[in-house]
Amino acid sequence: MRAAIKLTRALRPFSLNPTGTLLRRHLAHFVAAVDKEKRENSRPGGAKPGHEPHNRRLADNPDAFLDHKPMVCGRCGGAFAADADMTLIGEYDEIEIPPVKPYVVRHRRFACQCRQCGVDVKAPAPAVATTTPFGPRIHALAIYLKGFQALSYERLSGLFRDILGLSVSEGALMNMFIRSRDGFRIEADKARVLLRAAKVVASDETGVRIEGTNSYHWVFHCKDAVVHQPDYSRAARVVEEVMGGHVPEVWISDRYSAQQKHGARHQTCLAHLARDTAFALEHGVDDLPLRFKLWFGRAFDLAGSIAGFAASTVARKKRELESSLAALLIAATGCELARQLQAKIARARDQLLTFCDYPGEVEATNNGSERKLRPCVIQRKVTNGYRAMWAAQAEADVRTTIDTARLKGRNPFDVIVAILA
Repeated sequence: MRAAIKLTRALRPFSLNPTGTLLRRHLAHFVAAVDKEKRENSRPGGAKPGHEPHNRRLADNPDAFLDHKPMVCGRCGGAFAADADMTLIGEYDEIEIPPVKPYVVRHRRFACQCRQCGVDVKAPAPAVATTTPFGPRIHALAIYLKGFQALSYERLSGLFRDILGLSVSEGALMNMFIRSRDGFRIEADKARVLLRAAKVVASDETGVRIEGTNSYHWVFHCKDAVVHQPDYSRAARVVEEVMGGHVPEVWISDRYSAQQKHGARHQTCLAHLARDTAFALEHGVDDLPLRFKLWFGRAFDLAGSIAGFAASTVARKKRELESSLAALLIAATGCELARQLQAKIARARDQLLTFCDYPGEVEATNNGSERKLRPCVIQRKVTNGYRAMWAAQAEADVRTTIDTARLKGRNPFDVIVAILA
């Protein structure tokens, strides 16, 4: 209210000053006054009174102990004996990373002349003589940083040089990914087997450049597995190839046609339709989008607390939502945006409340798929895509392996090391 009064006062001189100079001066004063008011009324940073502190846990297995004992009495100056009884009154961890440097093992190969027959006998060549000098943990670190911290080959090479003091060319880094492909492909195939037996599957895709062409990165996931798949196409063929003929009981996706009709039933992402509703509400001239917004709010509330309701309560709330939706879909409107929204929601009418029939199993939105695609989007923006399809597929297999392992609570880096060991 005070800000509105100040703005009204600032605009009064406008009629007396057609050039607008005085108006700009008053608006500048107004903005400064509003900013000052915001600063004065803003809440202070930091923990609020009564907030329970969250301190770092002490390490379970510290590497060293450093004891601090009183030497003399602060009152009389008397010295304490070395074996005096002490009471532990506090423990504090100091955490540091030791200097990081490569651990190098020099393999030396010898030959020896046999005293009996005079033949020179050579020791078998170690594996490192014919393969890479870099061990599994270096491979794992490169794969982890490239795939999950969005480092390009150039930046990754610089990190090894500056932090580890290790010279690794971009070509050597690429060879690391080539050598590791088979292990991750095996794990990715296992994830596909789990996906093809799932009752509920969700999917989504995002654009990516592969070999200089506009291509797509797909993701499919269920409660036991996550599968990433690059492809040149955005067509339904990709879904059919990944699923291998399996038809889950419920499929979750947005309204894109290529992701429709792959399950016995379908749950359309309510968040997508809610965004369309917000657009119609902002740019339209009718109250119908507002009524749809309120309806989606009730649906989201039900989805968020459905696990705590009895089956009869869920059924009743679903009937109420269906009844109110039916009234909204036949409501008259003179706004074109509202009519388009009405038609879009009507086409998805049978797919909006499927989650009510599968409490705790089917989400009302496809946000899970979008969260799993977000690292891929960041990677695309950092690297601008892939020069070869094999690289896109290899990285997709890594993501499939790690994201599936994460469902079981496993550490990503440990999983990569275990596969490469």
